Amino acid sequence: MGWGLWSSPPSDDGKGDAVPNKQPRRPSPPPLEVPLKPVLIPVSPPKHKGNILWNETLNAHNWEHYKEPRNYIPPALLFGFSFAFWAFWRSYLRRFPGANHIAPGLFRRRGLLGKVTSVGDGDGFHLFHTPGGRLAGWGWLRRVPKERKDLKGRTISIRLAGVDAPEAAHFGKPAQPFSAEALTFLRSYILGKRVRAFIYKRDQYERVVATVFVRKPPFFFRKDVGLELLKRGLATTYEAKTGAEFGGVLMEDKYKSVEAWAREKGRGMWAQEKPAGLFGFGKKQEIETPRQYKDRLRQLDQGVKK
Repeated sequence: MGWGLWSSPPSDDGKGDAVPNKQPRRPSPPPLEVPLKPVLIPVSPPKHKGNILWNETLNAHNWEHYKEPRNYIPPALLFGFSFAFWAFWRSYLRRFPGANHIAPGLFRRRGLLGKVTSVGDGDGFHLFHTPGGRLAGWGWLRRVPKERKDLKGRTISIRLAGVDAPEAAHFGKPAQPFSAEALTFLRSYILGKRVRAFIYKRDQYERVVATVFVRKPPFFFRKDVGLELLKRGLATTYEAKTGAEFGGVLMEDKYKSVEAWAREKGRGMWAQEKPAGLFGFGKKQEIETPRQYKDRLRQLDQGVKK
């Protein structure tokens, strides 16, 4: 029966009307997820006043800050100093291990500083190139090899310009008078010494023709090695018709003047010349110069071959 509005609801103590038992509810399955479709929202391009630049449409970077001096001066200075050092090293500090390593453009333009490691004859020797000298560490930081095996292929063959010393014995041919004296003098004068060679060219024997200077005590003035040979009568001026190299007309005149002086004084090989006959009459007996000696032997060889 229904209850009045003033009555209280039935309690759960079981004394009221019976309520039929209800089945427990099953959990409802989760709702299916429906994928959302992307929605494309049209974006209107930015409005520009005036003309549109092409780099603005490409989203280009702003390079204006690279135009500031503080950003490009340091790299430019670094590149400049690096290039200058490379050029200086290439011109003055690069070591030449042989005559073939010297570029043709360097002849008549620069000199080679080095140490004489061997003297083969009266007008030639081998030079170990030491660019920069002591300032580059040679002698106290970098050493010149002393053993022959360590020097092989690492020296430059030098031929003294403008002079021709007496020929030593070789290939079964006899030695010229004063060839031993010329060799002994040259060894004592420059062997083991630091010299400077002003280079002119390469000859047919792959030797570098050069005027060579060495400093001698007590005042360490520069001495022209070829000129010293001429003063002592241990060489003649170079007499070949072609290929003669003196280092200029002035040097040629100077060499020939010194040779004439030594010949007049009877120095060295010129002492072999016999004076004219009695009371100055007759022909003066001249010596055979190194050029005449080589020409005579060449003619003999050609006669034997024929």
